Amino acid sequence: MPVGVATGTGRPPRGGRRRGPHREGAAGWLFVTPTVLVLGIFLLVPVLMAAWVSLSDWTGRGSPFAGSVQFVGAKNYGDVLGGQGLGARDFGTAVRNNLYYVLLVVPLQTALALALAVLISRRGLRGRGFFRTAFYFPSVTSSVAITVLWLFLFSASGAVNRVLSFLSINGPNWFQDPRGVLHLLFGVVGVDQAPAALGSPGLFGISGWEWLAGPSVAMSAFILMAVFTTSGTFMLLFIAALQNLSDEVDEAAMVDGANAWQRFWFVTLPQLRPTLFTVLTLGLIGTWQVFDQIYTGTQGGPAKTTLTPAYLSYEAAFNNQQWGRGAAIAFVLFAIIVVLTLLQRWVMAERGDRPARARRRPRREVQP
Repeated sequence: MPVGVATGTGRPPRGGRRRGPHREGAAGWLFVTPTVLVLGIFLLVPVLMAAWVSLSDWTGRGSPFAGSVQFVGAKNYGDVLGGQGLGARDFGTAVRNNLYYVLLVVPLQTALALALAVLISRRGLRGRGFFRTAFYFPSVTSSVAITVLWLFLFSASGAVNRVLSFLSINGPNWFQDPRGVLHLLFGVVGVDQAPAALGSPGLFGISGWEWLAGPSVAMSAFILMAVFTTSGTFMLLFIAALQNLSDEVDEAAMVDGANAWQRFWFVTLPQLRPTLFTVLTLGLIGTWQVFDQIYTGTQGGPAKTTLTPAYLSYEAAFNNQQWGRGAAIAFVLFAIIVVLTLLQRWVMAERGDRPARARRRPRREVQP
């Protein structure tokens, strides 16, 4: 029945009036304005200032907008990306170190977190709360404290080498060993020197043989520490996702004769795709931004084999007073993270969207 008939008037009741879209929009902006202002002052403005610094020769003295600060354009970016000097070589070394760090940490921490989540989510497991807390505890511990503990455990006379000695293995002095792991493996098969094709300088002035060095022994210890400290956080994400899955699909697969591995691979894992994407994205961003462990542990040594772009940006700005170059490294690192994140999203979305795209294709009508 129309509103006007029920009330005896041609107008809707006073309590039933609705605000127009303009008033609702104004009310929404009124609520979000404080957040927008805070983000603008403490996020957008510093980013814009850093962008200007990356294009200038500011040395950290006085204001970056002073008249004595000169605009140098893309010189800082050219010194980092296109030059053949020490700055470009250090950046290439940092990217190589961090690349191996990412390629090893992200898959290992994701696989370990998923395995722990599956084990803890089993119905017959007793003491779930204890195991959940124990596995998550390293994630809430200070990274500085964990790094100091790791330096003690992986020292030349530390607990790790002591355990290896029981297996008749002479462990290295982990955080003082710059040798690449892949070079050590190549040495086992008799390849101790760079082939002629890989000996000449390449990208960033680094030879192909150096790119194939793999993570150093020191960086390998940091990789183990990252897997140990971050798997607990991602485990909780996988546990929350597993608890939201329906048991009916798994029971149907069991009735069809699928074993435990087949049910996990073909039934459970595809349903975890959104959580898996989140874990991989967070892991990718976190591993490219590794800084505090390097600063506390080795400060880029030995022989710059644990140098990362984040620490190189800090070193250029705060230690060498090259603030323009430090800001340029930070923005290049930001671009690397964005590109790899978008690439990862495209790869995962492409696989999942193929059937849907195929269904949306219009059918061709057959002409008689």
